[in-house]
Amino acid sequence: MPRAASRVPRKDRMSKSVYEASAARVYIEGISVPFSYAVYFTRGALAPENPILAEVLGGPGAAPTEESGHAARGTRHATSQAAGKALVYLDAGLVAAQGHLPQAVVSYAEAHADAIRLLAEPRILPGGEGAKDGWAVVEPVLSEIVRHRLCRHSYVVAAGGGAFLDAVGFAASLVHRGVRLVRLPSTTLSQDDGGVGVKTGVNLGSTKNLIGTFAPPFAVINDLEFLRTLPRDVMLDGVAEAFKVAIIKDAAFFEFLADAADRLAAGEQEAVEETVRRAAVLHLEHIRDGRDPFEMGDARPLDFGHWAAHRLEGLSGYAVRHGQGVAVGIALDSVYAWLKGLLSREELDLILSAFRRCGLPTWHPLLAERDASGRLVILEGIEQFREHLGGRLSITLPHGIGRRVEVHEMDEALVAEAVGFLRQAQ
Repeated sequence: MPRAASRVPRKDRMSKSVYEASAARVYIEGISVPFSYAVYFTRGALAPENPILAEVLGGPGAAPTEESGHAARGTRHATSQAAGKALVYLDAGLVAAQGHLPQAVVSYAEAHADAIRLLAEPRILPGGEGAKDGWAVVEPVLSEIVRHRLCRHSYVVAAGGGAFLDAVGFAASLVHRGVRLVRLPSTTLSQDDGGVGVKTGVNLGSTKNLIGTFAPPFAVINDLEFLRTLPRDVMLDGVAEAFKVAIIKDAAFFEFLADAADRLAAGEQEAVEETVRRAAVLHLEHIRDGRDPFEMGDARPLDFGHWAAHRLEGLSGYAVRHGQGVAVGIALDSVYAWLKGLLSREELDLILSAFRRCGLPTWHPLLAERDASGRLVILEGIEQFREHLGGRLSITLPHGIGRRVEVHEMDEALVAEAVGFLRQAQ
């Protein structure tokens, strides 16, 4: 308990950690908690000869080192010599594409019994946006964590797409205020964005991510082999998020994406993997260097294009996938930025052309839908985004390619003009 300070003059109050106000004695507590986690890029993460998962979960001599090539300096890992107790959850969509995975998990645990104590057979649960439909996935994961008496030093291992990881991670973050979560993202979008970040969440009604937590993972293992079985449209979801971060942060990366658009459209593995790696690093750098990992401030640069994306997802009953919504949202906000003089017409054309050559959508009919008063229904997404931010609107727009600016209001007439532009462009 901090010791109360003596009364200090008003002019010096804010320089003191403790001061006496007119009606109360005030204690100002500052907390700084260093936190790090490794994001691995590998192949065949569940092959017995791949040591990474065993190293992450602990066991004799398992702590990774830089010399072993498996971990970055400062990474937080288990130090116990006992095998890590773990429950494993698999996305049903991933298992449908790679049916060997449940047995691969069991075989891996048997091969690394000194590091992994598997408490139950891997549990297969629904993936896709349905995984985030309230408590559909959260409840069974919560029940099993409690039934198997996992503690804060136990592990939940989740392999699947971003929505699946969000739901399982949310459940893991609630028990004992956080069981260690190890993510194995299986899609481009989860490997280059959601799966490497610090958030969990599920949807409530038509509101995206209304319930959730900030809960950094214990580790992330990106198995690039998972990407080989992705349908083309699902693969492109992660490309949309790569364009998002490139447009507002890295002109050179945008140039790479534009040049690789035809190869990405064809699903060329080398181009896809390079896109995922570079986008993941940019997302991680922003989380680290932005000094706001838990989003206490107003700005959300990594939500560029998302106010419209989330609204489109909700309006469609989540028939519009997140990556599709993000692509349309980026297109809309890029046209708006051009109309505001923040982008040149040449820059706008580069963005829209790259999207179309990749196969990313730049239009959805719901953009043009109007309510009984004649107002575009997409505009409600601005108010929902304002509520998500905490009351003060702050929307990221491109200010030239590779740079960004925050705006605190959106001109509805100009948004309508941007919608009309995209409709005409179709």
